[in-house]
Amino acid sequence: MYVWARLARMAATKSRRGPYRFGDEGRLSFRCLPTDIDFNMHLNNARYMMLADVGRIDIFMRSGLIELARKRGWAPMLGGLQTVFVREIRLWKRFDVVSSIETWSGSEVIGKHRFVLENGETAALIMTSAGVYDRANRRFVLIDDLVRELGADITPRDASEEESIFIASHKGLRTLAKSKD
Repeated sequence: MYVWARLARMAATKSRRGPYRFGDEGRLSFRCLPTDIDFNMHLNNARYMMLADVGRIDIFMRSGLIELARKRGWAPMLGGLQTVFVREIRLWKRFDVVSSIETWSGSEVIGKHRFVLENGETAALIMTSAGVYDRANRRFVLIDDLVRELGADITPRDASEEESIFIASHKGLRTLAKSKD
């Protein structure tokens, strides 16, 4: 079951968090519930990705992307992700999902979701590659154009070494997947 109640709570409380500005972090608080766990009594690996979705949708809503995408017939799409688990999130424990847009190039955005325990330690990190697809023109939107349409005046920073490795790995895996068709 998808995390509909958490998504609804995020949407209902988005105005309290204010608009998302590029360079900011979005922070959502959760508790590990019995519906989230696996047989090890900790957060199931698939649930991390679902909760990262909630963090990403929060950014989309608060930045104005969802409204703009609906007007233009665009669709935000996740291209891929990589996850690393560092510490477990046990049943009933509180944690935050800290989401951010890190940088972009062309039509690709690099995002990050950190799962942070109450003591400040990172439990997991998810890096994502995403874009916004223009259905009418059958192409991905250039992120610089998208950012301008959202009213922001920001230039992306260069990708860090870790982000460059992620991008290369992602492209290599995409090539491998397409070669098997």
